[in-house]
Amino acid sequence: MPAAIVLIVAIGADLALAASRGETEAQFRAWLAGELWPRARDRGVSARRFNQAFAGVRLQWDLPDLVPPGTQPPAKRAQSQAEFRAPAAYFNEANLRAQAARGSQLAQRWAPVLGEIEARFGVPGRVVIAIWGRESAFGRAPSPHPAVRVLATKAFMSTRKALFTEELLAALEIIERGETAPAALKGSWAGAMGQPQFLPSSYLRYAVDFDRDGVKDIWNSVPDTLASIANYLASHGWQAGRDWGYEARIPQHVSCAQEGPDRARPIRQWVAQGINRISGRPFPDHEIDRDGMMLVPAGRHGPAFVVTPNFYVLKAYNNSDLYALYVGNLADRIAYGSAAFVAPWRPQAAMLRSDIARAQRVLEAAGHDVGGADGLPGYKTRRSIGAWQEAAGRDPTCFPDPALLKDIR
Repeated sequence: MPAAIVLIVAIGADLALAASRGETEAQFRAWLAGELWPRARDRGVSARRFNQAFAGVRLQWDLPDLVPPGTQPPAKRAQSQAEFRAPAAYFNEANLRAQAARGSQLAQRWAPVLGEIEARFGVPGRVVIAIWGRESAFGRAPSPHPAVRVLATKAFMSTRKALFTEELLAALEIIERGETAPAALKGSWAGAMGQPQFLPSSYLRYAVDFDRDGVKDIWNSVPDTLASIANYLASHGWQAGRDWGYEARIPQHVSCAQEGPDRARPIRQWVAQGINRISGRPFPDHEIDRDGMMLVPAGRHGPAFVVTPNFYVLKAYNNSDLYALYVGNLADRIAYGSAAFVAPWRPQAAMLRSDIARAQRVLEAAGHDVGGADGLPGYKTRRSIGAWQEAAGRDPTCFPDPALLKDIR
């Protein structure tokens, strides 16, 4: 094809794309006026604040998971879950050491504030600092995206419109209250805002004006940021005076198919089975008669833990076992100079979510509760695998691997 024709074709395609986006932008403006505004008005948002929030706002086309009007959502593809294949990468030792060093400095600098926060909310300062570090690198990570634009784009044309519409309405409530100007409402590409990475609805529920300047400022105020994190954890059930958990050694004769928050028992009973702290130290006296839960996030292929209910409060912040373990380990390093977990994360072969979901469906058909065939090996799937392995006369690993996925049919 001659170069001139190729150029004409390319220009034509660009013009068509521009026209298509222009039409979508017009539909977006109509959606703001016809659908979003009535709902915002019912939530107490004034026309002045609404117009201020959307002045000059256009769709942000570079966000993921967008489904413009008239198009179909992308077909779901099998995904390789690196987090489950190689959890060791999540616990990068160099990163953890650097964060622990910085976190220790900041814990000392903000010790009086952290003491007040713990007295008020019951959450230890080391845990608050650890979440601050994980979420925003202690406030140094940029928040480059205007939250209203991100949320409006996702509310109008994403795969989760209902969720982001609610978050957009919450952001408008923040603006209506005068908490911050629309331009200052900055966050991530997913709409999470400020140093604690709160979605707007979380800001409305949990943000705290701890420096008492009249503004709940999670973007610039360290006391407000730290207290807001603590308030979030306390509101989700943090138990004052308890730790998050302990790395443990589970003897081979003890079934790994006992994990999960719904199978809690006094820690003394775990000890009676032969489960002890891997450090060799006894469980603290104030914990021994209180509930603990087995946790084997990589089955027999990685570290094992006895965790307290506070571990699941950390998961309320980010619903990932590895996230909660990262925060707990970082908190211990900050406060006690602790190091990496003793047991290694042994390498695992790549697995596709579609393969794991198939195995989950087979286990469900056999009567196991895997927590849903979503391709993610959570604790219900792990213990179901262990129970299936035990029934089949195998040594239970409580974790999927390619050989197991081939056998479960």
